[in-house]
Amino acid sequence: MLGSTHGTLTSDLRARVVACGEHGGAVPDTGPGAASAGETDAGGRPLHAPVPDLDRFFRPAAIAVVGASDAEGGPNAAITRRLIDWAARSGARLHPVHPERAEVFGLPCVPRVGELPEPVDVAVLLAGDPLPLVGELAGAGVRFAVVPAPAPGYAETGEEGAAARARPADAVRRAGIRLLGPGAGLGAFEEFRDDLEGPAVALVTRCGPEGRPVLALQELGIRVSHWATTGDEADLETADFISYFAERPEVGAIACQVEGLGDGRSFLLAADRAARRGVPVVAVRVGGTEPGAGTAASRPGKPPGAERVVDAAMRQFGVIRVEGPDELQDVSALLARARPPLADGIAVHSVSGGTGAHFAGLAAAAGLRLSSLTSGGEPEPRLWVPESAGAADPADDADRRTDGRGDGRKTIDALLADPDVGVLICPVPGPCPPVSDRLARDLVAAAETTEKLVCVVWGSPVGTEAAYRETLLGSSRVATFRTFANCVTAVRAYLDHHRFSACYRSPFDEAPRTPSPSFRKARELLRPGARLSVHAAKQLLRAYGIRVPREQLVTSAAAAVRAAGQVGYPVVMKASGSGLAYRTELGLVKIGLTAASQVRDAYRELTDIARHEGSDLDGVLVCQLVERGAELVVGVGRDDVFGPTVTVGPGGALAEVLRETAVRVPPFGEAQARAMLAELRGRALLDGVRGGPPMDVDALVEVVLRVQRMALELGDHLSELEINPLMVLPRGQGAVALDALAVCR
Repeated sequence: MLGSTHGTLTSDLRARVVACGEHGGAVPDTGPGAASAGETDAGGRPLHAPVPDLDRFFRPAAIAVVGASDAEGGPNAAITRRLIDWAARSGARLHPVHPERAEVFGLPCVPRVGELPEPVDVAVLLAGDPLPLVGELAGAGVRFAVVPAPAPGYAETGEEGAAARARPADAVRRAGIRLLGPGAGLGAFEEFRDDLEGPAVALVTRCGPEGRPVLALQELGIRVSHWATTGDEADLETADFISYFAERPEVGAIACQVEGLGDGRSFLLAADRAARRGVPVVAVRVGGTEPGAGTAASRPGKPPGAERVVDAAMRQFGVIRVEGPDELQDVSALLARARPPLADGIAVHSVSGGTGAHFAGLAAAAGLRLSSLTSGGEPEPRLWVPESAGAADPADDADRRTDGRGDGRKTIDALLADPDVGVLICPVPGPCPPVSDRLARDLVAAAETTEKLVCVVWGSPVGTEAAYRETLLGSSRVATFRTFANCVTAVRAYLDHHRFSACYRSPFDEAPRTPSPSFRKARELLRPGARLSVHAAKQLLRAYGIRVPREQLVTSAAAAVRAAGQVGYPVVMKASGSGLAYRTELGLVKIGLTAASQVRDAYRELTDIARHEGSDLDGVLVCQLVERGAELVVGVGRDDVFGPTVTVGPGGALAEVLRETAVRVPPFGEAQARAMLAELRGRALLDGVRGGPPMDVDALVEVVLRVQRMALELGDHLSELEINPLMVLPRGQGAVALDALAVCR
């Protein structure tokens, strides 16, 4: 099962993928709807990110070490020695540069970059401030510069720090070279084994220690092809390397550490490229907890972004999030090498019934589907697999093995032959020779004969047993784990990734390129830096085709009475003014008025309260009373990293009780809009409760998509937009925005 690359789900499993909406299979970005270089969406954001040519960075023919040294005990000497060794292994030519040395470690040394004997692909700058060297590097034809040390002033806050961070990027942009760092590690110059076969893991981290566990996969026989240690990302950033790795035919999975993101759109475009290619991206997100967020914010100039927004954005584009370096190692290794599943059922086979039941419980709790073991109608498997085996009673072979009455290999083959089984997992709590030795041999032999995924959890604390080190790790067909939790996490990620890939279609292909006529109408309503009145906010919604109640803005009690007659009793009356917030709490909303006298009295009361509050009142809204529906809130926010966001959640009084929202980053399609609703605990309210009718979910989805269009076109003009409540009426009757808040930037 291992040893192949990516693909889509088979027809059996594809049939189980539901609600794909606009998705229709992993597609290349060369179709009619694909974005071209330089193309932008309706809000001016890029729809395409070029793939940097990093071939010569990772495979340079010649490198220069500026500031090279062989002074004993010095840090530059250690780095120089390491690079010399790397160049010798890789066949690259290395040229030391130092103004006061004739040679370094026996290699001839030139005093300045301009006197290099040949053009070099990569210059590693061990000197102090790299900026004075940028022009000289460009003049010498250097394509890439690596700066391991932090740049002066780079970590400062405020305008001074921002200026210090902008200088390296501006300098290399003008010079036409690419810069890695400052504070970059030398992961690209590690030793990568060339004796390993199969799809590889490519790695992106900020610095060295975070990537060591993944690099160590080579010791387990898993190929690692590239490692980029990006440092503070003044120029080249994580997104550049994801885009590059996604196009490399030898890369089976991309493992990365995501800390601060300078440009959220660039990250999404890179993730989109990987998703189009079916290349899984596995990410450790630094900043997932409150203490972690403080650490992540320490990356100069790279805000961490709101946690729930980052998480949602990753899920939108298929980035698989894990919690630590051990999970990053195990998940990326499995995804790099495992073929697409033939089915999504899990079979658990164990030498211990208790162990098998324990593992099956963990798998079920993680959302994995335990196989029903249909056996395809064949009688033979039932001789070796108890009919009750499966969810509650995993196949237990212990007693048959120990007394010699059974054939464990037949049990394994029977499980793998079952058409409902896509993954066979064998948890081994500890070695028990000769049973565990034979089990390991049987599993490896069976894995050689099947396209299905075979996983083993080897629970020995030492891991020195021959059955583990030689039999299991010696096989490219078996995925081996050391903990139950990591196995469950990796298998779930494997199935989730292939479900996602089977129905992925890039939202950037369908994103609007030009502003709609609604944008021109809406722009006339915007007031920079101001909160719009409720009347103006509803006009904004109406411009984008979002339904509001019948209503009129009036400026006298007599006009209010006439309006109530035209709107139709009962009515709602609301004070409308740009400075009015918390209208309900201030008594500025009157509901259920049924007579002209009530309307007159309400008008006077509302205007008196508004004047007392010192509000700039533009009138009173007389509105149709809309009842009998589910109240939700739909809005537009703004994230420091990703820009405009769209949220949906319970509205009205429930918004204060449940305090939950689902969030997405535009652009997205109908499937994601429906997925947002599925995330809500209050989703059941839309299906009807206590005999009530189901609500018009289609109309709600349409509102979410229209609000997304507002976010795309008005996101740079709005700080906040909130429809609360949006009354979703019974099926077929639509949805109505009863109240709205809009704050302009």
